[in-house]
Amino acid sequence: MDKPQTAPYQQQLLTMRTKLLAQISAQRGGTVSRADAAAEHFGHPEDSRAQVATERDIEFALGERETAELAAIDAALARIESGRYGQCISCGVAIPAARLDASPEAERCIPCQVKAEHLRAS
Repeated sequence: MDKPQTAPYQQQLLTMRTKLLAQISAQRGGTVSRADAAAEHFGHPEDSRAQVATERDIEFALGERETAELAAIDAALARIESGRYGQCISCGVAIPAARLDASPEAERCIPCQVKAEHLRAS
């Protein structure tokens, strides 16, 4: 893909990145880490240890998901800059525009994504 073709995707990715960073900031109450936010929210003496542990695990899982999402967006922006955006990182085939429209951070074509997910699951 050339620069004019990637421009709309780049803008969409930048918007997604800005919204995600704002969401993270709002959920944490500023620049507080996810662990500190969890400690503040769930460290009440009346809470059971199991409840605190479960809620802390949820907070950490959300943090991991947000980190992964941010990394995927940043990787897509890097592929745009390097001129490799829209090419599957596994097989090199062009990723269909419909897939990029639905998920602009997609790094693989659907067949390669399915294979990658099966490998992770096993």
